[in-house]
Amino acid sequence: MSTFGGLNTAYTGLIAARAGLDVVGQNIANVNTEGYTRQRVTTSSTSAAARAGLVSWGATPGTGVSVDGISRLGSATLDAKVRATAATAGYTAVRANALGSVENSLKEPGVNGLSHQLQEFWAAWGELSNGTDAGAGAGLLLGEAGQLTAQIATGYRAVTDEWAAVRGSADSLVTEVNGAALQVAELNGIIRQTLASGGSANEAIDKRDALTATIAAITGASVRPQANGTVDVLIGGNTLVSGTDVQTLKVSGPTTMPTGTDAADPANAVRVVWTHRPETVGIDGGELAGALSLLGPADTAGTGGALAQAAASYNDFATRLADSVNSIHLGGVTSDGNPGGKFFDYVAGNAAATLSVVPSDGTEIAAGAVGAGASNGANADKIAQLGAGRAVDATGQPVTSPNVIWSAFVTRLGVDTGIELTQASSANLSASAAVTMQLSNSSVDIDEENVNLLTFQHAYQGAARVMTAVDEMLDTLINRTGLVGR
Repeated sequence: MSTFGGLNTAYTGLIAARAGLDVVGQNIANVNTEGYTRQRVTTSSTSAAARAGLVSWGATPGTGVSVDGISRLGSATLDAKVRATAATAGYTAVRANALGSVENSLKEPGVNGLSHQLQEFWAAWGELSNGTDAGAGAGLLLGEAGQLTAQIATGYRAVTDEWAAVRGSADSLVTEVNGAALQVAELNGIIRQTLASGGSANEAIDKRDALTATIAAITGASVRPQANGTVDVLIGGNTLVSGTDVQTLKVSGPTTMPTGTDAADPANAVRVVWTHRPETVGIDGGELAGALSLLGPADTAGTGGALAQAAASYNDFATRLADSVNSIHLGGVTSDGNPGGKFFDYVAGNAAATLSVVPSDGTEIAAGAVGAGASNGANADKIAQLGAGRAVDATGQPVTSPNVIWSAFVTRLGVDTGIELTQASSANLSASAAVTMQLSNSSVDIDEENVNLLTFQHAYQGAARVMTAVDEMLDTLINRTGLVGR
């Protein structure tokens, strides 16, 4: 082996140490960069046998070190766990937030809740049945009835507004997914080209991983790496991104909550479809799946979309309230001796939003019983008993109090919201734990980088000393050999 080979060996050490210092510097510079994954220079020893050829020189050392590349110290397993837990957390968070908003709009229990207003309404009927001041009692009743219908309409509108807000967020989420998918495809092309030319694409991979994590959190998408450095992104088993090719999504369906018979029409269902073909996309999880579950239509089993079920409960309560009061009011007589008419009116299928009080003044209220005299309040007392749960129909059968119906709805919504909040909290903890594990593996540790900095610095100095020593040996060999004794 030539003595000059020692210079090359030392030179490769200098190159390797310098590369290590450069990578350490890159890590330290990005210690606070979100999504950055720490890197390490990868090296391997160069074998003497590779250069021996046909001539044997006996036992010889290696010929230095080769810088093979710059590795990215990420974990595919931890990255996949972050995506999976983020999808679950996104799904439960959307549902918990929407149901929590509806529950807050109920203002139950309390003086601002509908339960309190119902008690005031029944008390007004009781006051009217006493007959002490029919004019004042009738005025009080009409006022309480008007507040009751307004409060029902307000509560129902809170549900429909939340539905519209979730529907709008679904559009925003799909727009975000489409934008992220286009960027992933672009980065796929850059990474593929960079790796094919022997370069390092670590920073581009970091950006791509952040984008795929976003897509997974929204749609529950999975990521499938390819041998050429690109990744495929799949939603429900269907390809969203493949190499540099992208399929985009869009939201199909109404932008306001359907009512009446339209609510049960499958054509009015909110769906996510492919832009290039009207085929429903199977959303596996994430925020978008949570939004779609809230936007689903109601069903008779009570297992439909949570917001549509809440709206249906409002309509059912308003219908039962109106029908139960009307059934008794129609059997009474007014102070003028005229038969009672409807006390409440509404549009079938949309009772909560359209419920209204029919009588405009006290003379139209059928507070008395037939044949019991003009000033009796027997019929008003029957209606008042609805609030106490003691009312009976014309056949003597007990009538379910509207209070019971409302209480059941409030209880059911409270339980559902509590469950969603618990699940959201648990999912959020799992997602946070997954991110923590990922960061512990991939984030930059300043202490570790300082140790590496000193290691590569001393390695560089050592290689420089070897080069100096070989240079001095060659100087002696070339310039001083044969000059001894002169």
